[in-house]
Amino acid sequence: AVDIPWGNNSFFLTGLADIDTLQIRFRTAGTYSYNINSWYVDNVSVVSGNDPTQTTYVPDDNFEQALIDLGYDDVLDDYVVTDSINSVTYLSVSNDSISDLTGIAGFTALTSLSCDQNQLTALDVSGNTALTYLYCRDNALTSLDVSNNTALTSLYCYRNQLTALDVSNNTALTTLYCYGSSSTSTYGVTNQITALDVSNNTALTSLSCGYQPITELDVSNNTALTSLYCHYNELTVLDISNNISLVSLGAAGNDLTALDVSANTALTSLYVSGNDLTALDVSNNTALVQFQCGSNDLTTLDVSVNTALEYIYCGYNELDSLDVSNNLALTNLSCASNNFTVLDVSVNIGLTRFLCGNNELTDLDVSNNTALENFRCDNNSLTSLDISNNRDLEEIYFQGNQLTSLDVSVHTALEKLYCNSNQLTYLNMKNGVTDQLTTFNATSNPDLTCIETLDPDYATTNWT
Repeated sequence: AVDIPWGNNSFFLTGLADIDTLQIRFRTAGTYSYNINSWYVDNVSVVSGNDPTQTTYVPDDNFEQALIDLGYDDVLDDYVVTDSINSVTYLSVSNDSISDLTGIAGFTALTSLSCDQNQLTALDVSGNTALTYLYCRDNALTSLDVSNNTALTSLYCYRNQLTALDVSNNTALTTLYCYGSSSTSTYGVTNQITALDVSNNTALTSLSCGYQPITELDVSNNTALTSLYCHYNELTVLDISNNISLVSLGAAGNDLTALDVSANTALTSLYVSGNDLTALDVSNNTALVQFQCGSNDLTTLDVSVNTALEYIYCGYNELDSLDVSNNLALTNLSCASNNFTVLDVSVNIGLTRFLCGNNELTDLDVSNNTALENFRCDNNSLTSLDISNNRDLEEIYFQGNQLTSLDVSVHTALEKLYCNSNQLTYLNMKNGVTDQLTTFNATSNPDLTCIETLDPDYATTNWT
């Protein structure tokens, strides 16, 4: 068989002495005609290319080129032989500069479609009823109809231009990622869905719908959920009492004034920063590993039974005290901008990152915290601080205290040092660090007249 593109064509076939029958297919979406009066061959049959069972129309050159690259087509002519695509079950045409996916209907057996990071403004998958996986994130889709795709189990349509999404027919869904992004992100404003009904999606295990003006979210029917991310919506209430399988909950940046997590005993990650919470009881959540509750209005916080915690962020609250004596697994403690006058981390020997700036501390002992790499205690009332045991420190932020001396001679990994706005009269920098130190600020220490260093010439050139 020979395929002839539509148009005025002349062709010569030679060396066919042993061929009994030659079939010529004219590939076209319009009418066809032919003239065989001057053909010197026998047993010729002509098959029309406008038969819809023969070819599928693919007007986007980038889409067709992607199909050629995948071996499903061979000529860039806006048509693909339907028989070459109608049994394909997996198709990935991601990041191929495609603006029109017309022709996807020809992939009638498709179960998995990835068409993300293109320039699609519309996507018709109504004919792809076998789809179980649809990955169309980071396009410019203004609407998406998946009502015919009842077999879908995974839908990733985040960061498009959707303002509505109906998944009521998609009762098999286990994963739904439809989140947007804000004007301050590198993606700009994307999906701005105002309402999301997941009441029919009882099989959902993972839902991510953040960064959108959603004011209500009912997940009471979604008892299989293990992961729920609804960051930066406009929620004032969130009831997760039925979601006892939740392992990870992200609800930061909403307007929640209360949150009951007592039934969610499987939680290992809880992110609720940036709300209006005045209290938060995590006494039932003994499996917690990651816990962020910063930028709320908390006055007390009890983490004494949360012994698996590795990360606590409780900064920017109104806490007067914090007991972390039972939290021996802690590696990251961020508790800046509270009202602490005392903070004991002597048993938290695994800490690598410790941020306690903008409190009211007058004394701080980190001699046992030998693994520290990032230490910030700026803007307190410290008059002295011994960091001789913290030899792995890379970043030190001590500015805005009342320190009179500072010795960093053993800190050979140092990359950043802020000790400005103190009362330093002595600063020992004999650690051999030169270009590795990308940031160094010792200004606003009026009585500091000399810095001890191993390379005075380098120090004079770069630090003064």
